[in-house]
Amino acid sequence: MFSILAFHKLSEWFFIKPNNMQKMTTVTLIILILIGLVAGIISGLIGIGGAIIIIPSLIFFLGMSQFDAQGTSLGVMLPPIGLLAAWNYYKAGAINWKYALIIAGAFFIGGYFGSKITLEIPEALLRKIFAGILVLVALKLFLAK
Repeated sequence: MFSILAFHKLSEWFFIKPNNMQKMTTVTLIILILIGLVAGIISGLIGIGGAIIIIPSLIFFLGMSQFDAQGTSLGVMLPPIGLLAAWNYYKAGAINWKYALIIAGAFFIGGYFGSKITLEIPEALLRKIFAGILVLVALKLFLAK
């Protein structure tokens, strides 16, 4: 019974277009997959979810390696991050589940490949990549109007 209800709900998300959602086109699907892959790769590469607070804190205050801090940050995000916030958006009718599921699937795959790449990079280079991305983001935020 549950699987029938789940299938029905999924089919509604993919084939019925509520008023606040764009039509799902091939181009839209490709963009959503690319967003998920890029976000997943970046997340797997530098642990972006906790990049600004968790990772530097684990390194500087607990002496973790860059690899361990990034892995721990990613582990922190698994179950709790965003669940209650997403529930609030859902209650307000402000979630496009179709898009979210596509991006999440691609993010999942991208995170796998990003982490595989990262584990082949020397830690000193990884720290420089991590720091460089943080500096670029900080500059962008600082210089924005």
